[in-house]
Amino acid sequence: MEILASSGRNGSANNGQALAYFGWLTLLIYLSTPLGALVDIQTSYMMKNELHATATEVSMFRLLTAIPAYFAFAFGLMRDLWNPFGLRDRGFFLIFAPVTAVAFIWMAASQISYWGLVIGMLLAMLSSRFIAAAYQGLIALVGQEKLMSGRLSVVWNGVSYIPAIVAAFTSGYISGHLRPSETFLLVAAVTSCIGLSGLWKPRSVFSHTYEKPQASTADFVEAVKRLVKHRAIYPVVLICFLWNFAPGAATPLQFYLTNELHASDAVYSYFYGIFVTSFIPTFLLYGYLCQKVALKKLLWWGTVIAVPQLIPLAFVHSANHALALAVPIGLLGGIATAAYFDLAMRSCPPGLQGTLMMMVDGVFMLSGRGGDLLGSKIYNISPSNGFLYCVIATTLVYAMILPLILLVPKELIATAEGEPNPRVAARVLEEIAETGPA
Repeated sequence: MEILASSGRNGSANNGQALAYFGWLTLLIYLSTPLGALVDIQTSYMMKNELHATATEVSMFRLLTAIPAYFAFAFGLMRDLWNPFGLRDRGFFLIFAPVTAVAFIWMAASQISYWGLVIGMLLAMLSSRFIAAAYQGLIALVGQEKLMSGRLSVVWNGVSYIPAIVAAFTSGYISGHLRPSETFLLVAAVTSCIGLSGLWKPRSVFSHTYEKPQASTADFVEAVKRLVKHRAIYPVVLICFLWNFAPGAATPLQFYLTNELHASDAVYSYFYGIFVTSFIPTFLLYGYLCQKVALKKLLWWGTVIAVPQLIPLAFVHSANHALALAVPIGLLGGIATAAYFDLAMRSCPPGLQGTLMMMVDGVFMLSGRGGDLLGSKIYNISPSNGFLYCVIATTLVYAMILPLILLVPKELIATAEGEPNPRVAARVLEEIAETGPA
């Protein structure tokens, strides 16, 4: 973490404290989110082992309980327009973390049933989306104001992957040693810690944060106008959609490993764990490079490297070979992932950080599910070459990101992290003048 907290042009001790704050907050949020690997894997085990649900029922459960995530932008807009208790983002943590914890406690105390899990998870999802909106809006706002969106992108991505890594390697053990009620109580306890963090107000994060131009708010009508007129949002939303629309990365890969290569179900879990872990080194590299190199170059480099990411999987002939390839495949995606989140934070309109970041969040969910559905259909086209077709489709989708980079406003990506950008600062003031503060 020294790379992230190092002092550069804008890397003061206060910035290091801000990175630490967001690191802990990210860990708590992604450990407890209903969309996270821990909750998702454990609920799927509950349905399979306790309720004897079919694969179709489990898929439908995931589809239903993710509905709030599809409309994530609405929660982001609420975050940008509402100021609970006059505490802004901390007010959301104080209100909705306890509500989410209560939903998990209710599921722990209730007898397990399909519709009981659906209702409980929907309640947890609804309230947790407000937590996510406050967190994502705050991290983007601080990234813009302190000119540290690159390192915050690294903290966000790197730390958020930790629960997924742990779940990938320990999900079977947790399922076998924790009763369903104990799992929900554990998640409720972590969620409660988010509520307590609402009482924490480190100066490195909150000192005059909501008083600067980037935080200028507007009423509903003016906020919508400001969002629509902000041309930077369109390329980044499309880029994020394509980056997570990977027809060969989920279900087709799982079936390929188990059916074609005759690997055990655990191998896919291990592949995913190794794959995600391998992003971390290139995230850390990005944390260093973003302070030295303009975002424009990092976007191009990261995307060019990532386009052929899945191609090696088309040539594997054994499960062990696939596990070995998980390392370079993960390494190839780290720069692009960090750069896209960096771009998203820089692209937020003034006062609408929550709206855009949650729009990106919802796009990730929709594109991930849509890409997996398309990949499953492509995979079923041919018993022998279905996965190869999925890899080709994924590569073509990733290549479509390259021309979109040309649509990103040049001034937005012209500087490295920490470098003042007068043109961007002037544009913020122009947008505020056009729509007016609330």
